[in-house]
Amino acid sequence: MVKEIERAGIPVAHITNMVDVARVIGSNRIIPGVAITNPCSDSSLPVDDQLAMRRDYMMRAVTAISTDVEEQTFF
Repeated sequence: MVKEIERAGIPVAHITNMVDVARVIGSNRIIPGVAITNPCSDSSLPVDDQLAMRRDYMMRAVTAISTDVEEQTFF
């Protein structure tokens, strides 16, 4: 899906803990995640820390989609 959305001209930030898969499929903006079940947070952390972690991931995603890239880039 990432490649098709990008092909339509819409920038995509791919948040995943399966970075190797993202690299193979050709995702341009890769953000390494925490876990398969919860890529943007660590459920073992206190709730406030989880919220801060999610906010950080969303800010990284906003930065990623606002950055022009020509090749695979990690944010």
